[in-house]
Amino acid sequence: MLSNVYPKITLVGAGPGDEDLITVKGAKALASADVVLYDALANKNLLNYTSPHCVHIYVGKRFDNHSLPQEEINQLLVNSAKKYGHAVRLKGGDPIVFGRATEEMVFAEANGIETEVVSGISSCISVPTAMGIPVTKRGMADSFWVMTGHTKAKQLPKDINLAAQSNATIVILMGLNKISEITSIFTSYGKKDTPIAIIQNGTCHNEKFLVGKVSNIESKIKKEHQKQPSVIVIGEVVSLNKSYILEYGRGILVEELLGEEVLVK
Repeated sequence: MLSNVYPKITLVGAGPGDEDLITVKGAKALASADVVLYDALANKNLLNYTSPHCVHIYVGKRFDNHSLPQEEINQLLVNSAKKYGHAVRLKGGDPIVFGRATEEMVFAEANGIETEVVSGISSCISVPTAMGIPVTKRGMADSFWVMTGHTKAKQLPKDINLAAQSNATIVILMGLNKISEITSIFTSYGKKDTPIAIIQNGTCHNEKFLVGKVSNIESKIKKEHQKQPSVIVIGEVVSLNKSYILEYGRGILVEELLGEEVLVK
């Protein structure tokens, strides 16, 4: 470590994919960085906010395709801060929402390095919203659950059984490989006709979008070759999406909320 280097680590949320959805504070952190360690889900165009002297290190992490184990990333982050000064860890979405930022922060602080977290716009809300799907709607969904489809044990969280019995909107991140298990759970609770949406690469130029029902979404995914990273949205709010209405018509709850006929253009 150079004598004039003061190590600091800032964990920055890059947002859901669209580079314009970075926060102002996140952009300022990037501008002051001496080194940036960035993930696969962080838009690379965000590196344009950094100064010419800033070092860029790719530590991409996708489902079942990790360029570095988490333990090595923790150590690399600490070493980079000690070597360069201000190290920014750029993570997709919000760094705390299934982003393992807490592990990185705890490790850094255990090594005596000051840390800060800059929240990002999470895909669990922004991606459905961009497709015209609100995660809550008065009279339709008064709450929403956000869960990972890929726990430490590589299983669905047990809470999904409770969620499937509720009237809440269910948002599942990193769960496309578990879609068969997910639909089976919802079907077992009488939810086979519940609207569902699959949004791949949400807010990005290569975004792909599917709507359907719990009973048929798996076949649609196979037909359209939908892949990770995808956000799964399950609940009546999906029926507010124009594509869903054009394919299935309006649900009873939508008619009740509208109160009168509204044409979908």
